[in-house]
Amino acid sequence: MYDVIIIGGGPAGLTAGLYASRLGAKTLLLEKLTPGGQITLSSEIENYPGVCDVKSGLELMMCWPAQAQKFGCEIKSEEAVKVQKENSHFIVKTPKNEYKSKTLIIATGSTPKKAGFEGEIEYTGKGVSYCAVCDGFFYKDKIVAVIGGGDTALEEALYLSKIAKKVYLIHRRDKFRAAPVTQKKVFETENIEIIFNATVKKVFGNQFVEGIILNLNGEEKELKVDGVFVFVGMKVNNELVKDLVELNEWGEVKVNLKMETSQKGLYAAGDIRENSVKQVVAAAGDGATAAINALKYIEKEEL
Repeated sequence: MYDVIIIGGGPAGLTAGLYASRLGAKTLLLEKLTPGGQITLSSEIENYPGVCDVKSGLELMMCWPAQAQKFGCEIKSEEAVKVQKENSHFIVKTPKNEYKSKTLIIATGSTPKKAGFEGEIEYTGKGVSYCAVCDGFFYKDKIVAVIGGGDTALEEALYLSKIAKKVYLIHRRDKFRAAPVTQKKVFETENIEIIFNATVKKVFGNQFVEGIILNLNGEEKELKVDGVFVFVGMKVNNELVKDLVELNEWGEVKVNLKMETSQKGLYAAGDIRENSVKQVVAAAGDGATAAINALKYIEKEEL
């Protein structure tokens, strides 16, 4: 029996593991992939407090798992496939094992959404990508398109502009949603061409992507590109707890300021919870808050 089980090994989950174990709780963190979360795909992190040098997401997260383990947090590379509540305890099942805990912290985050254009699935890995850091190297001195208008899309367009010969930045609206400082950098980058009021209708090619068809103000326009990078938002990974907790209209888990959900003993932290600002520092704060309050809950229940 664990005091705390954490599902998800991103900034929220790892911070929860660090705090819970450091406070003396028997803690288990389950992560199906390599610990670090979505932020490891980010090319540049320049706004994490106390980290003065620009780092990649991978570099920023490098020591977080070891730091949590130093205080006794167990980290296992197993995928949680089912969560249920039995009396006052939680049961978490993986393909290999079954674990029990007094409290549960869900920090499963979110995954990139598909843009929905024709050929997107077929050409994924053949010119369609959702990670500039992972795949940008393959497009050195080539032409690429970036789809999206938020912070991630613009940041990745800037990253790709240092590798590719030309970057088309395609957004369905007439203005971006990204931070003003990021927008300024994009507007000042010579090899980024912005195309507003456009959506991608189709990607085409033979074995690999050779171009895209845009719907631009009601007319079709063809662009020759070697790669397409999609950054149109994230899908909340709520499948494990959607029947246990209250969700909002976007599928995000409703929480209070203690990160408590509608289910006693179950906490949500990071991008999965409602009103998340989707920043590493905020996710880390969520994880610490959830862990501290989970232990207060255990103490209160055991009195």
